[in-house]
Amino acid sequence: MEEVRERLEILRAQHRELDERIADRAQGAIIDQLELARLKRQKLRLRDEIALCEDALIPDIIA
Repeated sequence: MEEVRERLEILRAQHRELDERIADRAQGAIIDQLELARLKRQKLRLRDEIALCEDALIPDIIA
């Protein structure tokens, strides 16, 4: 469980970093649409991986 928590923190930090990079690129005078799209796809992949880690931390409840 501790490994999952550590991985989750790393992924969240990477997600925040990508968010900042995307915001910086979007505000620039020259916008590289390809790079911006690549960064956004990478951010979405991280979000999916974060969701998987969060799900792994929640115990299954048998009703």
